[in-house]
Amino acid sequence: MKRALLLALALAACQEEAAQNTDPLPLTPETVGHFCQMNLLEHEGPKAQVHLDGLPGTPLFFSQVSDLVVYLRLPEQSATVLAVYVSDMGAEGATWAEPGIANWIDARTAHYVVGAAVEGGMGAPEVVPFADPAEAQAFAAEKGGVVMALDDIPDDAVAAPLSEAATGEDDYARRLKALSDTPEG
Repeated sequence: MKRALLLALALAACQEEAAQNTDPLPLTPETVGHFCQMNLLEHEGPKAQVHLDGLPGTPLFFSQVSDLVVYLRLPEQSATVLAVYVSDMGAEGATWAEPGIANWIDARTAHYVVGAAVEGGMGAPEVVPFADPAEAQAFAAEKGGVVMALDDIPDDAVAAPLSEAATGEDDYARRLKALSDTPEG
């Protein structure tokens, strides 16, 4: 009986899956953004990475932190998120031009400056993460914006609505008006 129990426990232990490593990975020349598929080291501003269940050692990287926030809020994003990291822009040596390759902090505990007069790696408005709330406040005092937590960032701060020109509505309305202004012959 004891042998059978020990054997069953040993087999169960062998079948347990090893926990997926979710330690942040440094940026390399091969690291590309999930949305843009461009090399992250060639873009300014803070970066992000997300580790998903079932993708061990292969996090999704983002060229802007705002892109990460959008990704996390997409209704299509159904994978289990195990860990999320962002660049600490208050880390020693971090600059806008070179935000660092390994100064990652947990995105859920970071302090974000939202609405600052800065653009991220893809030229869109950026939310700027800091580990230290005092450094976030100092950045906001210099560049504008307010400090908030990840879950408090409003959708319109990271995903601007499409302009009429981008949706084609303006062009459609212009062409429709042109047709209706045509004199009947």
